[in-house]
Amino acid sequence: MKNFKGGIIAVFLLLICLNLFSQDDFRGLYFKGKSDSIEKWSFHFQMTTILQGHPAFNAKYSGINSLHDTSETALSMTATFFLGRKLWKGAAIYCDPEVAGGKGMSYALGLAGAANGETYRIGDPSPTLYIGRAYFQQIIALRNAKCVLQDGEKNQLGDMVPCSRVVITAGKFSLADYFDDNTYSHDPRTQFMNWAMMENGAWDYPANTRGYTSGIVVELIYPTWAARVSSALEAKMANGEVMDLDIAKTHGETAELEKSLNFKGHPGTLRLLGFHNISRAVNYRAAINAMAHGDSSSVGVISGHTLGNAFNGLKYGFGLSFDQGLTKDIGIFSRVGWNDGQTSTWAFTEIDQTATLGISVKANKLKRPEDTFGFAGIVNGISNDHRDYLNAGGYGFIIGDGKLTNYGYEEILETYYSARLSKALWTTVDYQYVKNPAYNKDRGPVNIFSLRLHVEF
Repeated sequence: MKNFKGGIIAVFLLLICLNLFSQDDFRGLYFKGKSDSIEKWSFHFQMTTILQGHPAFNAKYSGINSLHDTSETALSMTATFFLGRKLWKGAAIYCDPEVAGGKGMSYALGLAGAANGETYRIGDPSPTLYIGRAYFQQIIALRNAKCVLQDGEKNQLGDMVPCSRVVITAGKFSLADYFDDNTYSHDPRTQFMNWAMMENGAWDYPANTRGYTSGIVVELIYPTWAARVSSALEAKMANGEVMDLDIAKTHGETAELEKSLNFKGHPGTLRLLGFHNISRAVNYRAAINAMAHGDSSSVGVISGHTLGNAFNGLKYGFGLSFDQGLTKDIGIFSRVGWNDGQTSTWAFTEIDQTATLGISVKANKLKRPEDTFGFAGIVNGISNDHRDYLNAGGYGFIIGDGKLTNYGYEEILETYYSARLSKALWTTVDYQYVKNPAYNKDRGPVNIFSLRLHVEF
């Protein structure tokens, strides 16, 4: 672990030195002669490390998936190269090699709204290299569509793009790149860190344990509204690494409608999402009945330790995302989500109902226009069947204290201040207060403190 921490420090020192170059100068080392506006190649980079910890808290009992009630700290790191290449008019390919290492507190167990959106349920904290995204994208202009200049950024080439268009994306990606976006609460590398802040917690979107899947997304985009649909692979095991290629029996579909809003000249967005998944997941009530007769095989499937053989794991739900600027410095946001809660969670986290409300403020009054303050609250809940399963001694892949006799909503407050120190370097202090961790009134509350460093260019 000491070597891992030392490696992170060394890489950050190197990146700070590189930051002495302007972003354009650094990119110019690779793309000499490229137009300032139109890109044939795209290269971006990010590195994020988060140090997180909590003091000891009261707990009447603990289970194998409980957040440790003794004090603990955890360190995580991700580094991503975002590479893009234009093929022909409107077409490009993207590939994102990524390194992730470290772990979350209690190995990302014990909280339905996990505290660090940069960590996963992975036992080995050693840095691992993998391909996060690798996909093809084609943009098709609609008739008489005007074109505007699109700025280059991560997985987006600087190019002229039609305002009204169809976009087809196929390959490996994260569905969260396209659905359930929110201006003020979507990126744990720069904004709120909690899982239920970066995505709608009740949306059990198809993904492996790192949040990626393979499939296709089709978007219809107009200047003031958009619609998108997708079909993607589910994992073979709950929150597992390997995707299930039996697409006739397992798959997940997502659809979303998006409408632009305007309040006194300040932009906002409203998004309505629906999803429908079929996987190897287990019905909670069937698992409870089996456990009552001495058959605990379903627990291994639900907790992500054994492969399920059934293909009847239907789960569906809805979500709503809202963000609105009130002034040039202040914006508000909210999410609400619900799923049927009858079939076990398979990919994201164990939340069946969720509601968030928050505010984001730019520090212009402090003459720090690139700094951001955020404050938000989350309320998470689970279905009666999910609750009864946990109380019967069952475990999910994220939570499970061995029993749940004193259920309560998991309530989380999070606040952060992000300061931009230079062109490409940000630091953030973050605090989260968690009441009823994993829906258990017999444990907590928990106070979580975080320090985040983020480099991006």
